[in-house]
Amino acid sequence: MLSELNSTPNPKGWWNQFPPKLRLIARGRLFASIGAGGVLYLSPLLFNELGFSASQIGSGITIAAISGTISRLITGLFLDKGVNCFIPLRIAGLFAILADLVLLNSNQFSEYLQGQFLLGAAAGIYWPSAELSVPIHCEEYPSSKGFALVRTADALGITIGSILGTLSSSFGILRSIYLLDILCMLFLIRIVSKKILNVNYNKQDLLEYSFQGNRKNLIIKLFPILIISLFSTSIFALLQSGLPLDLVQGSPLRPALNESISGLILSLQLGLILLFQWPIGKYLSNKNVMYGLRLSLTFLGIGCLFLSLSSKLTHGIYLIIIALISIAIGLTSFLPTATEGIVQASSKSNRGIAMALFSQCFGISAVIAPITAGKILDHMGDGFTLWLSLAIISFCLIPLNNNINLMKSK
Repeated sequence: MLSELNSTPNPKGWWNQFPPKLRLIARGRLFASIGAGGVLYLSPLLFNELGFSASQIGSGITIAAISGTISRLITGLFLDKGVNCFIPLRIAGLFAILADLVLLNSNQFSEYLQGQFLLGAAAGIYWPSAELSVPIHCEEYPSSKGFALVRTADALGITIGSILGTLSSSFGILRSIYLLDILCMLFLIRIVSKKILNVNYNKQDLLEYSFQGNRKNLIIKLFPILIISLFSTSIFALLQSGLPLDLVQGSPLRPALNESISGLILSLQLGLILLFQWPIGKYLSNKNVMYGLRLSLTFLGIGCLFLSLSSKLTHGIYLIIIALISIAIGLTSFLPTATEGIVQASSKSNRGIAMALFSQCFGISAVIAPITAGKILDHMGDGFTLWLSLAIISFCLIPLNNNINLMKSK
């Protein structure tokens, strides 16, 4: 495994190995993620400084999740009718720009809700289209490696965006995160409007992309992957909500950490995901989906177990660092593998709605996981029960891989 992870060629040769259309998609996703990195991570801080309560900020997140749920499903249905996936991406960019303009000038709760609604709609339109664009434009290149590339672009963009957002906060210009997102969305729209990416589907393509299957059977077929995805994306959400709260709250034995150290630890997590995403994604592109998901669940379970044990040790901070390394490996194993699993488990005729269902896991977990974790932390006083429960669930989900039914890739 180590030899495979260290086999990355020189940067120019590495980049040129990908099809031209896939390289453009990766660039577009990089810009989209840079904008999202600042907005997603620092918007709550901005509106907290404006005096919004935690419940008000949470209401905005809920509104975004609801609008994202609706727009994901609608986008998936249109994609299955043969709509070029770059048309929704341009629409998503416009919705995001509208949301940024509203949030840039918002000081009232109603304005905040309007901006969050538009932001959620933009995300819901963006994700199924962005994911579906990868296997369609990989040409003869393996789609598993294509997903490893775009996930690396996502991770790099989120890291850059969060760093730029943090810098803007330190200079007292936190609202500039919305100006950055507007700029990034303009770059995204320009990239996905290139002629090379906007060739109309021929009649055979439209026939392949017109939905002819049974959606109930599709959901049953995708069920194992969706359950694993719902759990894994919940871990992702908890790294941004439950873990910071656990760190600053501490436990009877582990001292509470101040907000600056907690922020440093979370930055470490983003850096680890960026560092691991491409080599692990490339390694797993040569393995089957079941292997990748088993690896992901194993490392997520180990990481959660270490987080739970950290609550019982005075120097639990060291276990937290080990846990974050394990969780980073688990998440970077999950992201490209699960997406490739959705591609292999669905035919071209229903891949749009399949991607919509997959991206829906991110929206559901972003709402449910933080609320559930907050109640557990408040009731138990520390994170031991929360992380131990997640570790047990992770290990229990491993046998579910045996029920995954895949078609031939592409």
